[in-house]
Amino acid sequence: MSRIIVSGSMAYDRIMDYQGIFSENILPERGHNINLSFQVEKLSVEFGGTAGNIAYNLAYLGEHPEIIATVGQDFAAYKSHLLLAGIETNTIRALEGVLTSSAYVFTDKEDNQIAAFHSGAGGTPYDTPVDVDGRAFAMMAPGCHADMMALPQFYRRKSFKYFYDPGQQTLGLSSDSLKEGISGAQILFASDYELGLIAQKTGWSEDTIMDNVPTLVVTFGAQGLRVRTREGEVKVPAAQAEKVIDPTGAGDAFRAGFMKGLLSGFALETCGRLGSVIASYCVEVYGTQNHKFTMDLVKERYKKSYNEELKL
Repeated sequence: MSRIIVSGSMAYDRIMDYQGIFSENILPERGHNINLSFQVEKLSVEFGGTAGNIAYNLAYLGEHPEIIATVGQDFAAYKSHLLLAGIETNTIRALEGVLTSSAYVFTDKEDNQIAAFHSGAGGTPYDTPVDVDGRAFAMMAPGCHADMMALPQFYRRKSFKYFYDPGQQTLGLSSDSLKEGISGAQILFASDYELGLIAQKTGWSEDTIMDNVPTLVVTFGAQGLRVRTREGEVKVPAAQAEKVIDPTGAGDAFRAGFMKGLLSGFALETCGRLGSVIASYCVEVYGTQNHKFTMDLVKERYKKSYNEELKL
């Protein structure tokens, strides 16, 4: 069991399903004056946030995540949920008089998503010492802007390994902050769309990004992923889920699985496969922290998906 620092958001997710397709309701000639209302079939309030999601999956994988995030006075139910999942909460900073972050996620029947996020307490900097001694590495997921600017500098001063995923915060971070976060990281994680935003915001081509980070992991949802290093690139097909109910949180589950692979000493391709297997469990249920798996089930699905034994 390894201790892993996980920074990012902690949020209550309001997840809503729309039975149509978003694009069919958008009039291109009216793009300057959009006024839409969607009738959703289902509303669910779930435990979420990037740090919470990653930590949840790491705990199921037998690791010891330490969450670096700020929450509000309504955190009690979430805290109980984490403790039941075997996750310690003593590193989480709690504030009175403000609410925990909230995410509002709309998903259409083609798995396109529209999301809105209210930072609440999560917009307040962590402002608490982070202990890196005895920790394997840190995973920086999207969260408080101030933390995403401060933590890379802190980790570099400590010569401490971290992985970087600006994700949904890419547009809110300055070009210089993105460049600094990427340049100090061992791995940059991004979806295909997010990588495009990073390139646009920084002005860096993918080749320039690779000059500044040794490993780039790009996900394509159901189409799998690719892992690029300075030595070459491998493409990994997605593991097959039994059913797809809700894609929310799949990226966070993937990152946890990928990190488990690194901790196990696997090649990057195998890490990508393991990450995809863990993500496949997430999409089979509604919400980002309701899925469960055992290592035997993971090995079985890995073999079924990739025709290879997983020595875990």
